[in-house]
Formats: sequence, structure tokens, C-alpha cells
Amino acid sequence: MRTIAALGILTLAPALGAADKLTWQDRVELDRGLVFEYANVKVLLPHSRKPLEFNADGTWDKAAWAAIATHTGPAAREGDVVQITKVTIESDRLVLDINGGFAGGRHWYRNGQIGAGPSSTPTMTPISQNDSNAKAGTYLVLLFHKPLEPMKASEVKKMLAPVLDFEKHSATEIYAETLTPVVKAAIKDKRALEGMTRDQVVMALGRPVHKSRETTDGVELEDWVYGLPPGKITFVTFNGDKVVKVKEEYAGLGTIAREPDK
Repeated sequence: MRTIAALGILTLAPALGAADKLTWQDRVELDRGLVFEYANVKVLLPHSRKPLEFNADGTWDKAAWAAIATHTGPAAREGDVVQITKVTIESDRLVLDINGGFAGGRHWYRNGQIGAGPSSTPTMTPISQNDSNAKAGTYLVLLFHKPLEPMKASEVKKMLAPVLDFEKHSATEIYAETLTPVVKAAIKDKRALEGMTRDQVVMALGRPVHKSRETTDGVELEDWVYGLPPGKITFVTFNGDKVVKVKEEYAGLGTIAREPDK
């Protein structure tokens, strides 16, 4: 019954955001290519409840941003490392949560360091030189002023280049080095595996279409659902923060259970 209910909800998804021209695959690619990405801040980002407006042509109202910063202070200063934690796709814009949005906090990279020079004697420097001055998170809205058309995450990063530098991947690389070769390979291949964390699943598959919870024998399980019918639907089941089961189904065509990786 859980599977049938999930599929019923998924059939409503194509109607969402119909004003733009993005396909379901376009949306998944944008989410997967932007969420959890790190960037070095090139200008002061105000700590703002209302999304900071930034135009797709690379322009923004600098005076307006400065005025907001005067009242609420900075979320990040030039040189800080920030993370995109959520992407909301609307008919003519992309809304990015930076460091968890207005109420968000600092992340694991706060006291992180990166190494430069020979691997035997690296010089360690802080990821963020100004982190003590950065308050928390904020929102950034990328305005297109017309219905969205198919685009890649790499194109969005180029549009944001005046304020966010995605070319320096030091923070992401530090996290990647903590992953096992099997998990690294699965993320690269866009697959979920048993034992993965929620963050790792998002890195591999992006945000789920739907979530559902069920308690069985006193154990609460949560399903993340990916894909739309007709076609392949992937169910990733969590117990707490860990994946305990990955299953693939084809609507009306039977079930395929993923074999565990050796």
C-alpha cells in the first residue's frame, strides 16, 4: 500500500511548475548539481530573511544589498566558504538557501583547514579567514525575468560567478576524502547504497520527489522516492540516518531489487 500511495502522489508532480519549460530530468540535474555545493564568497552577502535578488545577466542592486547588511549584518564576507543547502525551482527563478537560510547555522567547515604544497609537508590554512564575522545563512534568488528554459547546473554557477566562486572545491574535496571508495563510486554513478547517510544519498540522487514514514515492529522507517511513472521508481529506505534498503520498481512491470555491492 505504501508503494501505491507514493506512486499516486508522484503522478501529480508533472503539473507543478508547468509555466516553465524544464523537464523532470532538468529539475533533477539542477538540484543534484547545486545542492551541497560549496563556493567562495566574492562580495559581502547580507543576512536576510527576504531572498537577495540577483539577475541572470550578472547584475544586482549593490546599494540594496548594502542597506540590508547595515540592518541585519553579514551572512558571509568576502573569502568565506558557503554551502547551497536547498534549491527551489519556480516559474521564472531559482531560490537558493545559503548555509541553511536565514535561521541556518555554521557547518562542518567552520574550523576546517586545507593543505597546500607538497603532500609530505603541506601548509595548512583555514578554509575561511573571516568566519568569526559571518553570522549564519541567507537566501539568494536568481531572477530570469522569463519562464525558465532547460539549463545545466554548470550554467547556473557561471551566472552566479560575480558573487560566488564555485571553481575552488577545497571544502568539497575535504569531505570527499572521508568517503570510502565504494561510496565515492556510487555517488559518481548516481546510485544509492545500503549504509549511506542522508547527505550522501542527496549527493548521489538529489532531493527526493516524495517522503513517507512507516513504523514496523516499533522501528520507524522513512522512504525517499525518486522518479516518476511511467518508468523506474527508486525507493531508498532509512532507519535514522542510514540507508537500510534500496529498491527499484517499474510501474506495472514488476519489481527489481538491487543486489548489494560486494
